[in-house]
Amino acid sequence: MSAIGLVEKTTAYFKDFKTWVALDSTNLSDGQQLAVKYFTVAVILFVAQILFGLLAATQFIWPGFLFEILDFNVNRMVHINAMIVWMLYGFIGSVYWLLEDESQTEIVGLKLGNIAFWVLTAAVTVVVLVYLLVQIGPGKDSSLWFINEGREYIEAPRWADIGIVVVMLIFFYNVVATFTKGKWSGIAGVLTLDLVALAGLYVAGMFYMTNITHEQYWWWWVIHLWVEATWEVLVGVIMAWSLMKLLGVRRKIVQTWLYIEVALMFGSGILGLGHHYFWIGTPEYWLTIGGFFSALEPIPLVAMVVHAVYDSGSHAFKNGNHPALAWVIAHAFGNFFGAGVWGFMHTLPQINMYTHGTQWSASHGHLAFFGAYATINIAFFYLAIQHWRGGVWMGEGTANAWRWKWAIGLLNVGVLGMTIAMLIAGYEQSFIERAVEGSTWGGYFTAQNHPSFQSAMVWRLLFGVVTAAGLGLLIWDLLTIGKGETRKAKVITQQ
Repeated sequence: MSAIGLVEKTTAYFKDFKTWVALDSTNLSDGQQLAVKYFTVAVILFVAQILFGLLAATQFIWPGFLFEILDFNVNRMVHINAMIVWMLYGFIGSVYWLLEDESQTEIVGLKLGNIAFWVLTAAVTVVVLVYLLVQIGPGKDSSLWFINEGREYIEAPRWADIGIVVVMLIFFYNVVATFTKGKWSGIAGVLTLDLVALAGLYVAGMFYMTNITHEQYWWWWVIHLWVEATWEVLVGVIMAWSLMKLLGVRRKIVQTWLYIEVALMFGSGILGLGHHYFWIGTPEYWLTIGGFFSALEPIPLVAMVVHAVYDSGSHAFKNGNHPALAWVIAHAFGNFFGAGVWGFMHTLPQINMYTHGTQWSASHGHLAFFGAYATINIAFFYLAIQHWRGGVWMGEGTANAWRWKWAIGLLNVGVLGMTIAMLIAGYEQSFIERAVEGSTWGGYFTAQNHPSFQSAMVWRLLFGVVTAAGLGLLIWDLLTIGKGETRKAKVITQQ
């Protein structure tokens, strides 16, 4: 083939690709266009999360893989941080998407919101590059500010911490100012209250402490109350709005469950924080408090979905976006089992004494984060894509519907498979490393070298590949679903 022919063929393929993924931004408001930017970065970071997770899982089996090039501690750190940040991007994008519709006015501070997006994205890029390029070195004041704080899950250097708080404050201003200018609602009230905590609680992880117990005490305020508690309420807001748009659920139903969610969060979520305080030197009363209150948080969200589906069923169950609804239902199950059941079955102090710090915790973490947060973000992606396409039909008879069905199947099977594999490994660790060997170094290495543990790590990697395949199919479907569809989606009105 001649060079000219090759160029012409490549150009034709590129035009076909543009045709497949062409989306009409005239369908979007200013706030929704800002939301799309957040969604785009969220998907990129989702890919990074899975990629570095696969690298870390591979190193569990072959420890010498990429040694001194991309060490395990770096891959694990990027894997976890990419997960946290992509979910945060998805939440912020979802709020910007629904903000103008819920407030019935144009967004306030849009330019400031766009600046905050680019600042946050640049900061995330720099932080990841530093993680990858500066993997070893002394820990001192300058490294705390510019390299790595050394706090697990929130390793970002201090300058990035401050930037995150500033971005959250801008986000808070945009949301509150928009609702103040326009229409106020129960959803607006809950969202405003939650964003105060979203900006404020992150500061708890920035204290400098010389006592390790004090350090861990405040560190858990970020990991539990920022990531778990405030995110749960934020997910409740996004879920409430989504259910009204997807199924025409009555506003009073979703708002009632939102209020219950907030009440439980203040009544049990803060006290439930105590299940992290069992073994760090805090008083023994946390054993009782933490053990009792630690698993009540997911209940209102699950009840909201169940009540919403029941309510819509009494009105002919109209829905024109099957993938979004499927992911909402996946969220209800994933949140209940991942955050609720899997969390509760190892947070009682009598059990946690043996399971703490084992793969049992990782098993809970994988299912909880995917079930409680990833699923609702993906559901909202489909809601956004439908509107971006001009409100086309995405229900029964949609072309290439196998893509989203296989994507949701592969992703859920992959994550559940990893969860079970790590649960088996954690059970083996709890028995050998803790119960038999008594938490000694010898017990640790005996457990790590046991055939059951090693087999479980192989299965975790295999199911990680399944998860990666599901993500690839999901991205393909998001780029192409609704293209060429001429039918319009049913207008879903609240009953």
